[in-house]
Amino acid sequence: MPKITPHLWFNTEAKEATALYVSLFPQSKINSVTTITDTPSDDCDMVSFELWGQEFMAISAGPHFTLNPSISLIVNFDPSQDKDARIRLNTVWEKLREGGKILMPLDTYPFSEHYGWVQDKYGLSWQLILTKPEGEKRPAIIPSLLFVKNMCGKAEEASDFYLSVFKDTKRGTVARYPAGMEPDKEGTLMFTDFKLEDMWFAAMDSARMHDFSFNEAVSFIVHCDTQEDIDYYWEKLSAVPEAEQCGWLKDQYGVSWQIVPTMMNEMMSSNNKEATARVTQAFLKMKKFDIAQLREAYEGK
Repeated sequence: MPKITPHLWFNTEAKEATALYVSLFPQSKINSVTTITDTPSDDCDMVSFELWGQEFMAISAGPHFTLNPSISLIVNFDPSQDKDARIRLNTVWEKLREGGKILMPLDTYPFSEHYGWVQDKYGLSWQLILTKPEGEKRPAIIPSLLFVKNMCGKAEEASDFYLSVFKDTKRGTVARYPAGMEPDKEGTLMFTDFKLEDMWFAAMDSARMHDFSFNEAVSFIVHCDTQEDIDYYWEKLSAVPEAEQCGWLKDQYGVSWQIVPTMMNEMMSSNNKEATARVTQAFLKMKKFDIAQLREAYEGK
C-alpha cells in the first residue's frame, strides 16, 4: 500500500465516475466497492481504484463538497514511452470534455507542444500534457495544487512545508514567473513539482481571478502503521480545529488530509458486516483516529 492516496468526494457518482476513469487509461482497474451504512450521509459507496498504476479512493457521500480546479490531475503522455502518446491524449481529451468544461484549450504552449486543461462532467479537473522525453521521468499521473486568492504566492512555502513533514522527499523542477506576466508577481511559482514518500505532487501560484479554492472534495490519505505515526502527522498538519473530524484535517494552506490507520482498509472491506458497522460507529465519534479503540470495536470488545 502506498503511503499517500488521493481521495475524491462525489455526491452520488463515485461508481459511475471511476468506471469512466479506469476505461480511459492503461494499467487501470476498480479494486473494490464497499458500502458503509448509517453515516451522517446515509449509505456511502467507497471505491478503491487504480489509474495508470496510481492508487485512488473515491466516495459518494452527498453534496457537502464540490470538486473544483484548485486540485487537478496532471496526466503525462510521454512519446518516448508510448509511440501513440498524442493519439491517446486526444482520445482521453474527447472523453473528458463530454459534458464538461474546457479551462485551457488543447493547443501548443511554451511548455508543451500539446496541452489542455479540462474539467469533466463530474467536476474533476485534468491537465493533459504531451511531455518532453528529456530529463528525469515522472509518473503518468500527478496531483497538482493551484494556490489562488489569499493563498497565491504561497506555493513555494507550502511545498517546502510538505517536504519538511514527510520522511522521504525530493524537490524537482522549479519555474518562476518572470517580470511582465501580471497579475502574477515576479518570482512566484509558475510551476514546481516535489516528491512526498512514494507520490509526486505539483504546485502553482495564480493571481488571476478564480472563483474556487481548496476544499475537502480532494484530500490525501496518509496511511499510518502505528498510533505514533498518526499522532505525528496530525500534529504537523492540522491547523483548523473545526475541520477535524473522522480522521480528516485541514492544513494551514487549506488542503485536506486524512490520517488513517493502515489496518482501516481491511476493517472497512471485511465480509463481517457487523464488525464493519461497529468500526464505522466508533470512528464517527472520533477526530483523530485511535487505533486501539478501532481494533476493540472491530473485535466487538
